[in-house]
This record gives sequence, structure tokens and C-alpha cells, in this order.
Amino acid sequence: MKLPFKYIAILVIMSLTAIFAYQSYWLVNMYHTEKGKADADILFAIRNADHIELFVRVDSVSAAEDKKKHVVNEGGTGDNRVSYSISFERDEAPDTLITEFNREIKMDSTTNVKKEKIQRSKRQEEVNVGEGYKSIEMMALQTQRGLHSAVDEAIGGINLAKFDSILNSDLEKANLHVKHYTQVMYLPNDSILKSSLPAEMDTQKLTRYEHIYDIHNEHAYYVYVEPIGTIILKQMAGILSSSFIILIILGFSFWYLIRTIMKQKTLDEMKSDFTNNITHELKTPIAVAYAANDALLNFNQAQDKVKRDKYLNIAQEQLQKLSGLVEQILSMSMEQRKTFRLNPEEVQLKPLISSLIEQHKLKANKKVVIQTDLNNDDLTVLTDRAHFSNIISNLIDNAIKYSGEEVFITIRSRMKEDKLELSVSDNGIGISAEKQKHIFDKFYRVPTGNLHNVKGYGLGLFYVKTMIEKLGGTIDVESETGKGSTFIILL
Repeated sequence: MKLPFKYIAILVIMSLTAIFAYQSYWLVNMYHTEKGKADADILFAIRNADHIELFVRVDSVSAAEDKKKHVVNEGGTGDNRVSYSISFERDEAPDTLITEFNREIKMDSTTNVKKEKIQRSKRQEEVNVGEGYKSIEMMALQTQRGLHSAVDEAIGGINLAKFDSILNSDLEKANLHVKHYTQVMYLPNDSILKSSLPAEMDTQKLTRYEHIYDIHNEHAYYVYVEPIGTIILKQMAGILSSSFIILIILGFSFWYLIRTIMKQKTLDEMKSDFTNNITHELKTPIAVAYAANDALLNFNQAQDKVKRDKYLNIAQEQLQKLSGLVEQILSMSMEQRKTFRLNPEEVQLKPLISSLIEQHKLKANKKVVIQTDLNNDDLTVLTDRAHFSNIISNLIDNAIKYSGEEVFITIRSRMKEDKLELSVSDNGIGISAEKQKHIFDKFYRVPTGNLHNVKGYGLGLFYVKTMIEKLGGTIDVESETGKGSTFIILL
């Protein structure tokens, strides 16, 4: 079943809208996914930087202890050996975890060993220790927090410069080239212990990431980062560009499809109108010629010389009209064939135009005055004689048909460098500016309201333009409503 055009257009528009909507939904989801991944990378980098900074402090203290020389005792000399250990154990209470940070000092290889318990803390966990941790990640996090609480109390506070340096390196490894600023916070009273954030910096324009690093949930890093939306969009630039190009191509393809369907629909309607009109026009001369011939044969009109000549002239005129219609249709059919070939030859311009003028004056049913202004009587042009003659004939015929009872036509020629400019001007009804761009379209006829005194099928000027282009030239029109028209050929 053939769908009406409006349903096809609706289906195409709905399909295009659905594609656009899905593509937008996919891109938005991808953006949020990438942003979530970037947020996770930043939080992981903060935790990792905290972890590394913590052990850097432990290592620095251990190295400092190793450098101390031991005091000379009775049996000899030796170096102090210092080691640190972290232990976790359960308290009697089922939900309590005890973290202990110990230092062991070995005076020398043979003598005393001194052990010190530097810090011991308890923490009521949110998860039930007796039932185990929910995940390895939670266990690692709680281990790090327990170690942090012990080390901070035993060794000293955070090295913020080292933390920022490590964090910056981790962010760059994650392909997140953003500036960041850090504050070390004491959460119970929301006080700032250390900060790399400039005093004049407006934190409202930054994104804050929070990382609690001690087992008591009292200390945290506040890391302020520039908004990462722009960075995510830059990372998605390739996908966004390709998606945009695909959408443009799809949009153009659908637009071209709709445009082609509309043109085909219009052309189909015009062909139907042409078929109806040409059928009527072909029947008329056939019927008239048949009637005249029938009168001569069956009603003894051939004996009367006056009537015989009259009927023969009528038959001849109608057959000429019929021949002209058939010739025009055949010319258009021939022009569209792939095997169509021109036969160029040297053609004298003046004799050709003079012959055409006489033919049109003879068959015109009104007064026609045609003037010529040819700059060279011996001018020749290399062209196809038959088609060039048809081109000029069509222009003269249009000038006669679309003029009043008295027709004045001027045909001019002049040379422009190595090109021939040939113009045909008339005093006809003219063509409005908005209609001029369509007059060379196939089957197009300028609307004349309720006036139907001029017959035609919209093929003449289409044929003229097509053949001029095949001859390597151009044609243009200069016209104004009520002031006539001038068709200019450049070969």
C-alpha cells in the first residue's frame, strides 16, 4: 500500500528525532559516567597521597633514629636499631577495635632491647568486628586510619607540602591536569589546622572533596579542585565531534530525502497535467483534419475549388500543428537519451535568423514586426544547426505568444572577446522577479490567473536552456512585469 507523503514525512521526522534523542541521552550518560570516574580517581588519589605521605613520615623518623650513635658502655660500642610496628586487636567489647603503635629500640647486637608502647587507641566501629568487615577495601581504609591516628600522635602532624606534591603527581597520572588546594581540618569545631588555600580564593567556584583520615573521624582533608566538567568535555571532544558530524550527515540526508520526495511528487503531478493537456491538444488537430478530409471525400466538397482549398488549408495547418507538438516531445525525449549527440558545423547567423523571421511572420495571426541588429552580416557560429534553429525559434515564438496584438521584437548580436552574445527582446507582458528563477524548469508555466489564451506545456524554455548548456553556453533573462522581456544567449 502506498503511504501518503505526509505520513512518510512524519515517519522520517520521528525517526530523526528519536536518533537525536538517543544520541543526546547516550552522550549525557557518558558525560556523567566519565565525571563519576574522575571523581572516583580524585578521591583515590587523595587517599593514596595520604597513604604515601604517612609512610614517608614514618620512614623519615626511622632513618633519623638509625643515624643516632649509641652511648659507649662497658663492653663496647654499637648503633641503635629502631623498628616500628602496628598491631590491631579486639577488645572485650564485641564492636571495639584497638590500634597500637610500638617502637622497639635495640641498643646493640648483644645487649639490651628496649620496647616502648607509644600509642594505644580504641575505636567503636560502624561495622560489627565480630562479623568481619564488609569488604577488603573497608579493612584497608580502617587500617590506614588506625595507623594515621597512632603516627600523628607519636611522630607529629601532616607534611602538607609533601601531600600536595604527591596528590598533584597522582592526578596527572590519572590525566586530570587541574589545580588543587588542601586544608587539614579538625571536624569537631570545623577549625583549619593547615592550609595551602590562598586567603583570597573563593571556594564557591571550586569543587570540594573530603577524606577523613583518622580512626576517630575527627580529622579530614578538604581538597578543593577546579570544576572538572570542562576537562571531561575536552576528553570527550573526539566522540562529541564525531557524533555531531554524524547527526549533521543524518539531518542533511533526511532533509535531502524529504526534498527529493517533494520534487518527485511535484514532477509526478506536472507530468500528469502534461499528459492530460497534450492528449487534448493532440486530439484537436487530428479531429479537425479528419473532419476536413471527410468533407472532401464524402460530401462532394472536392468539386468546389474554393471549399476544397479551404478544407485542404485547414487540414494542412492542423497537421503542421500536430507535427510541431510531436517534434517538441521527440526533441525532449532525444535530449534525455544517453546516446544523444550534437552535430556541430559552421552556421551563418544572418540567413538562419532571416529564415526563422519569415516563418514566424507567416504563421502569426497578429501583426508582428521583427528587427535585427547584427554587427556582422558574415558572422558564423560553430553549433548544431537543427537545435540552434529550434532555440531561436522557441524564443521568437514565446515573444509573439506573450505579447499584445502588435508585437515588436528585436534580435541583436555582438561579440564579447571570443564569445557571441545573442539577445531576443519583446514588448510582451514580462515576467515578475520571483517567477524568473523557475521559467527554465521543466513543465513550469508562469501563472496568468484566469487568462487561458496562450497554450503551452512548459517545455519550450526548458528545452532552450538544456540545449544551450549542451552547446557550451549560458542563457539569462532580464524582464519586468508589463515592460517586456529580453533573453540573452552567450555562446
